[in-house]
Amino acid sequence: MADTRLIQGRYRLLDQIGRGGMGEVWRAHDESLGRKVAVKCLKPVGPQHDPSFTGVLRERFRREARVAAALQHRGVTVVHDFGEHDGVLYLVMELLDGRNLSQLLEDNKADPLDVADVVDIAEQVAWALAYTHEQGIVHRDLKPANIMRLADGTVKICDFGIARLGHDIGFTSRLTGTGIAMGTPHYMSPEQISGVEVDHRSDLYSLGCVLYEIATGVPPFDLDDAWAVLVGHRDTQPEPPRAHRPELPAFFDRAVLDLLAKTPEERPADARELAHRLTAGRSSGPVAVLAPRPQAGRPEQPPSRAPRLPSWTRGMTTGHKASGTWALPATPPDHSAGLTGEWTTGAGLRAPAAVPAARRPERPTPTPEALAVLTSRHNAGLSLGRLGRWNEAGEVHRAVAAEREHALGPDHPDTLASHYEVGFTLSRTGRAADALREFGRVAEGRERTMGPDHPETLAARQETAYVLGQLGRHFEAHQVYAAVLASRERTMGADHPDTLRCRHNLAFNLSRLGRLEDSYRMAHDVAQARARVLGATHPDTLVTRYEVAYALGQLGRWTEALQTYREVAQARAQALGPDHPDTLAARYEVGISLGRLGRSVEALELYRALVDDRTRAQGPSDPETLRARHGLGVNLGRLARWEEALAEARDVCAIRERVLGADHPDTLVSRREVAVGLGWLGRWSDALTVYRQVAEARERVLGADHPDALASRNDEAHCLEQLGRGAEAVELYRRVAALRQRRGAQGP
Repeated sequence: MADTRLIQGRYRLLDQIGRGGMGEVWRAHDESLGRKVAVKCLKPVGPQHDPSFTGVLRERFRREARVAAALQHRGVTVVHDFGEHDGVLYLVMELLDGRNLSQLLEDNKADPLDVADVVDIAEQVAWALAYTHEQGIVHRDLKPANIMRLADGTVKICDFGIARLGHDIGFTSRLTGTGIAMGTPHYMSPEQISGVEVDHRSDLYSLGCVLYEIATGVPPFDLDDAWAVLVGHRDTQPEPPRAHRPELPAFFDRAVLDLLAKTPEERPADARELAHRLTAGRSSGPVAVLAPRPQAGRPEQPPSRAPRLPSWTRGMTTGHKASGTWALPATPPDHSAGLTGEWTTGAGLRAPAAVPAARRPERPTPTPEALAVLTSRHNAGLSLGRLGRWNEAGEVHRAVAAEREHALGPDHPDTLASHYEVGFTLSRTGRAADALREFGRVAEGRERTMGPDHPETLAARQETAYVLGQLGRHFEAHQVYAAVLASRERTMGADHPDTLRCRHNLAFNLSRLGRLEDSYRMAHDVAQARARVLGATHPDTLVTRYEVAYALGQLGRWTEALQTYREVAQARAQALGPDHPDTLAARYEVGISLGRLGRSVEALELYRALVDDRTRAQGPSDPETLRARHGLGVNLGRLARWEEALAEARDVCAIRERVLGADHPDTLVSRREVAVGLGWLGRWSDALTVYRQVAEARERVLGADHPDALASRNDEAHCLEQLGRGAEAVELYRRVAALRQRRGAQGP
């Protein structure tokens, strides 16, 4: 890109002003508006990546860039434009006249900054984070290099959203034996290190690390080895900043220690609270020096620069530095402790280590290298799943699960994590019964070792409910969802994202139980809560609004359903892009709603455009492309264009049979549509043959008393009536009525 010097005929690159793991930053001239700008050019994605993967990354870049461009605050770098030029993604930002905090420390020869500057920087960053967090945006990579202090004293946070792409693309990731991304370990929160979902309080922890460093000259855990730094974040209480530098104000010392609390709940509730504390503290003057805070339930200990390692690291090396290699353990391993993850026994929990030593089978201790390989393969399986390659992902996870079980034991968290992913791939490939067994095993193992209310135990139970729903066992699914929801509300709170996800699933399941009003009310409440917590255009919020629209349609409130689907489709197009599968799915439902309202001309126009977009984005034989074509054919029929409708139905049926199989539900729906077209054209004998084929297939696959099979036999009886074969039709109607009565007596 540097050779061309001109991007998109508009941005002329002048000179390089920065280089990092994500790419290069150039000073440039915007020739359209006549102003100086900064252009960040991301490194091109290498040929080793699957084309579909690079497509996902490009879509992610566009989404993150839109998020960054929407932020308007004096404490956040302004994003003017973004795009792609000659295969390179670029971002156009305001050109800042200043130095980042890392450069300021270098200029100061690693000595801390002036106390007045430190407090001013802290206050400005806190207010900027308060704004971004209230927009539902979490930075996730806050560090000195991402915070600029301008010549006029203004402080700005840079790289919102864009820095997160580095992990996905693999520019800066180095993995430890537990699969931790080693980008900037000195500023990672304990929850980032543990690999759990993070929220705005992770940014607060990272800010605490940054403030600690600029105030004292060293990070809170100033260790040479990256693994030891991570262990420090998770398990060691930091020394108070005033232990290094007594002249720091007491209010600042207390604020930094609160930011560095190990659990999110112990930190300030939000950045706005922190900003108010800093503002009030600065106006109140200096306070006495604080003593180090003892940990709850533990005796006070003298400060130590050496990290206190948890029990599960005994016998391990401290990992590897960025440029080093793994070494073999120098001391005999501790067989009673797990080797990766948080593997300790809480009060009242059974763990494999409780088995008497005489009966415990000898298990050779795996080397860190072997664990690192398994972690890498596990992550590869996750990447395949994100790309929708579920069969390949399942093969990887099954192999890793077997090896982890042999190396670590059946109830080790890493083993159970692999089995969880096996279950996930099974549920996404139509093997719900197998997935149910896998999730049941994981839930039991996690309950034994982590407890019934542990988030990972609840996650496995929630997936159990999901596959029960896939199997049509909605009443059992409802019971599991309700129990999980009660536990999540008790332990996490009503508005926690995981609690809201469970309530969303429960609302979905209620609709499948026929409790449509209850489903609508719950989905409506969840959508409002998600909008409040996550933002109105967050994908999870839009998923629930989609479910609200579905419930409205089921209740016959199609005008409201149409309006909601349209709003979801528009929001998804803006947030995810017009060709994103979720955007296209919402447009499909807009077509359904138009058809239900008798607006088939509009529906037909929509489906023609949707078929074109699906074909371009996913291919002509993709199931969703065929679903759009099916909708097109249905609306041709509603407009009495039956010859065209029949031709479309036959074509779609033939492709579905080839791609999905002759007995797939979608294939049978298309075959029934062929029969409908034949009937409307007066070709009742041909229609009867096709209706019988559909009925026989559904009975074979679903059972004779399944509602779809019974509906097909009703179609057959109607066809017999049209052919003047009334006695046969009456007999078939009686048989259907008897099967329905028997099914009703048996219950769901």
